[in-house]
Amino acid sequence: QVQLVESGGGLVQAGGSLRLSCAASGRTLSSYEMGWFRQAPGKERESVAVISWSGGTTYYGDSVKGRFTISRDNAKNTVYLQMNSLKPEDPAVYYCAADLGGRLRRGAADYWGQGTQVTVSS
Repeated sequence: QVQLVESGGGLVQAGGSLRLSCAASGRTLSSYEMGWFRQAPGKERESVAVISWSGGTTYYGDSVKGRFTISRDNAKNTVYLQMNSLKPEDPAVYYCAADLGGRLRRGAADYWGQGTQVTVSS
């Protein structure tokens, strides 16, 4: 059974940085597209960033372009999200996801993590 476990969330001041990690267990996900989503209270889940299986292609949501960077280490079965210049509108529960069929940009995934909370103080 595949498990995705996020870590690295927490409280940070506006303008600060956080690095989220998502470690996969149960199977190797080196062939999977992986990504990060977020959901704030009362809002729909939003795609934040997606990375191809090789790491060669990335996609970012408009609200995070230029501030967030997604990367992966297939040897460690882990995907990261470096978040810089955090803004008051960034707080949400951030979820990691993995999909073999290239569906992440459509919001679908084979596997989801439980999420990690990011809070930004102004």
